[in-house]
Amino acid sequence: MWARSVLGIVSLALVFNDALAFKEQDFKTCSQSGFCRRGRALSQRAQEAKSAWQSPYSVDPSTISVATDKAVVQAGVKSSLYPEVNFGLEVRIQEDGAVRVRMDEVGGLRKRYDEAASWALISEPIISKNIKWVAGKKDLRASYGPNEVVVSYAPLQVTLYKNGKEQVVINGKGLLHMEHFRKKPEPAAAVEATPAAEGQEQTVIEAPENPRAWFEGADEDALWEETFNSWTDSKPKGPESLSVDITFPNHPVVYGIPQHATRLALPSTAGENPTFTDPYRLYNADVFEYLASSPVSLYGSIPLMHAHSEESTVAVFDLVASETWIDVSHSTDRSTETHWISESGILDVFILPGPTPDDVFAQYAKLTGTPPMPALFGLGYHQCRWNYVSSEDVRTVQKRFDEENIPMDVLWLDIEYSVDHEYFMWNEKMFPDPVEMINDVAATGRKMVVIVDPHLKRDNNYPAFTAAQELGILVKPKSGEGEYEGWCWPGSSSWVDFFNPNAWDWWKSLFKPYQLEGGKWSWTKSTEDVHIWNDMNEPSVFNGPEITMPKDNVHYDGWEHRDVHNINGMLYSNATWQALAVRSDPPKRPFVLTRSFFAGSQRFGAMWTGDNLGTWEHMEVGVKMVLSNSIAGLSFAGSDVGGFFGNPEPEMLVRWYQVGAFAPFFRAHAHIDTKRREPYLLPSPYKEMAIDTLRLRYTLLPVWYTAFRETSVSGKPILRPQYTVFPKDRRGWEMDDQYYIGGSGLLVKPVTKKDVREAEVYLGEDEVYYEYFTGETYRGAAKGRTVTVPAALDQIPLLVRGGSVVPTRERPRRASGLMKYDPFTLKVALSKDEGARGELYLDDGETFGHQRGEYVWREFTAVKSKKGLRVSSRDLGSARPAEAVEGASPGLTSYDRGNKYARTLEERDVRVEKVVVVGVKAKPKSVKLDSQGGKELEWEWTPGVGSKEKKGGRAGVLVIKDPGVKVTQDWDIVIL
Repeated sequence: MWARSVLGIVSLALVFNDALAFKEQDFKTCSQSGFCRRGRALSQRAQEAKSAWQSPYSVDPSTISVATDKAVVQAGVKSSLYPEVNFGLEVRIQEDGAVRVRMDEVGGLRKRYDEAASWALISEPIISKNIKWVAGKKDLRASYGPNEVVVSYAPLQVTLYKNGKEQVVINGKGLLHMEHFRKKPEPAAAVEATPAAEGQEQTVIEAPENPRAWFEGADEDALWEETFNSWTDSKPKGPESLSVDITFPNHPVVYGIPQHATRLALPSTAGENPTFTDPYRLYNADVFEYLASSPVSLYGSIPLMHAHSEESTVAVFDLVASETWIDVSHSTDRSTETHWISESGILDVFILPGPTPDDVFAQYAKLTGTPPMPALFGLGYHQCRWNYVSSEDVRTVQKRFDEENIPMDVLWLDIEYSVDHEYFMWNEKMFPDPVEMINDVAATGRKMVVIVDPHLKRDNNYPAFTAAQELGILVKPKSGEGEYEGWCWPGSSSWVDFFNPNAWDWWKSLFKPYQLEGGKWSWTKSTEDVHIWNDMNEPSVFNGPEITMPKDNVHYDGWEHRDVHNINGMLYSNATWQALAVRSDPPKRPFVLTRSFFAGSQRFGAMWTGDNLGTWEHMEVGVKMVLSNSIAGLSFAGSDVGGFFGNPEPEMLVRWYQVGAFAPFFRAHAHIDTKRREPYLLPSPYKEMAIDTLRLRYTLLPVWYTAFRETSVSGKPILRPQYTVFPKDRRGWEMDDQYYIGGSGLLVKPVTKKDVREAEVYLGEDEVYYEYFTGETYRGAAKGRTVTVPAALDQIPLLVRGGSVVPTRERPRRASGLMKYDPFTLKVALSKDEGARGELYLDDGETFGHQRGEYVWREFTAVKSKKGLRVSSRDLGSARPAEAVEGASPGLTSYDRGNKYARTLEERDVRVEKVVVVGVKAKPKSVKLDSQGGKELEWEWTPGVGSKEKKGGRAGVLVIKDPGVKVTQDWDIVIL
């Protein structure tokens, strides 16, 4: 049966052999996209005209309306190209200083899509009541702090200044163009030529000159219909694209706009000697075996761009859901010019003024939200492949992990668990006992993740399909009638329209693991220990244009798919996350993995970088892609360990485990045609290296969990590139091969090249760093310094920043849930000033009790004084209750140190079993607990270099053994 199933997949893949390799011809370039061609041609005309070029758009001063009670100004906008067409401009300044610029067509033939904000934003942003607009003869101005926003009338231009210096300029290059809705012209009637009279010349009637050709071009280009390969887009609304230039005159580096396989600091696509010749494309697509360096669109789109300089960081968030192309160029080495070309939608741009990277993260998080605290198991190791083929296969894999004492939290099932790829429906020949299988996995403290793709097989015996059909919630074809039918893994399929509110409660009901009232179908052959993987949600359509849905398909409220394409995948994972959150009472935290995403997807789980290859190049670019996602709000990210395609050699696989262990989402996955490569199958010594790496991940789970707490309330990324930590250090602006983990002080530089046995790590400050495993010291410098660290195959270049306290759990367990009452080790890495600080956040890792104040949040410090070194633990929950957790219940403004969870840790005697102080130069005279009458503690000192010394060498280390202090309590250890 399994063999027949595999043959079916292979046959399907042969029919759609684009599924086996990246085929450039299957995806559009800008020159093959009508609206992108028009946008780039507009830019070219502007460049050729130079200073003679001027935008045709201007503000009508007579229409200006300034609100008296809030920082909002509205005005009419006219285009000299089409004086009869009206546009409306609105500029708002929010409480946090962010600026929102909106422009839409007013009274047009149709309504432009303007609902992207309702899906991406967590709420309507609060407008400032203190900032005032002032209308002048030539412009509107609003000043606040060092910032000033200026709206120039003719031509229309919006500029953010800081201390008189331009930060962001919209339409400074005059490329703004909102193609208005119009009637499709009737074909010109044929005119018979009038013969000339004898002896007279025949009159030649020339077409009138197009007065708009200087701006729009002389010829119409794919306005009403467009063909790509064998597909024709009917474009029933005609042209409606939007072009806008956004310039950063004083910021030389830009980041963001994921997802692309390229460097973190975005290479140029236009101007002199560009790295890429096509713009970056944002159009969620199912791209198999994507290139390791390319501006080609991949699975997700976040239209957020950071711009950085020594003086400030700013960002723009272009809230549009349609296909978008973005050119990046640099006219000088101090500036960046960008050109955004979208197929449909309104202009809705947020200018985030910073001025620091952390400020930008907070401003963006205030708009689109932060990641929720994940279920703890989600931070453990995930074992997956396409496919574990039976219940017994699953049990065997789990058994092998346990026999080798390898930690693992989640076993995954890909599409072959389902009969005929009808998701929820088990292949009972291969999985005859699914609930028992799930319970066997759960008995070891583990979970399962099962794939549920968005395509529903058109089978009248498939309850999910028939219910969706009866509810009328399937996406419609371009006619607006019936159900769109496309081709995916099951064959003939249809897709649920999650823009339709009638789909939401129904989708939630499917995941209930018990029989519903009224006999409605639900997934009774499941349990609460099953979590969900949403794949193929771009959506992927094997026989569709660019392997996705036709743009003229129709969604709820009559919107075309072109208007909402990039949001589609987010709505699917959103619905799934909500379904898992409410399936149990009390609710438990869901784990949902999505491939497709948009701005705001961080609120609904994790993502991965898709169908990568088992190559060194893909390993390397995966790190950069995860960093790019992280600064764009989507921190819970990772790349598949080993690569989805191919059979990596043992050295590569060991290095890839090291990469994965230092990503927020840590999963190994493999294609059905690859050899089995679970870590226990590696030959020695590679197997032992992989296992050590996995155990290290589990040792550091407190670090990861604490980092998630911070990102859940602040929006700061979990993986922090060099420029975010040291924004004024130019040498770090383009670094994307090393990064910090939250605020832990851990600095990692994964090895992503073959045969490398040492690594160069850049230290961007005058501080001491310690090699994590040996305590070897490395000294930075005020202007930055590169140091060489060992990187043998069994070594991960991992440093601890001086001044950090790193909490770990050192006892090996087979799953994270079995560690919840284990003791802690504190690694105190002294700074050059002989101080240190760190945090530890704990909750039950499963429920939403933390939002009711059921958590423990501790601060650890080391302070040097004349009386010695004092290592202390203090409660942060009481000191900063409003900052503790995301989604806290209203009114939770205080913290109860005796809360339910804290009492559980007290009762289970969860303690600190060891304190390791690194950088202690001299042997202490005594080490005492500053309570219990000054009890002398057991300790051991290893001679070495002190944190203050300039020389290198191994640090002096003081190990304090079992000081007898609980993790929930305040305490002090005094070292004399």
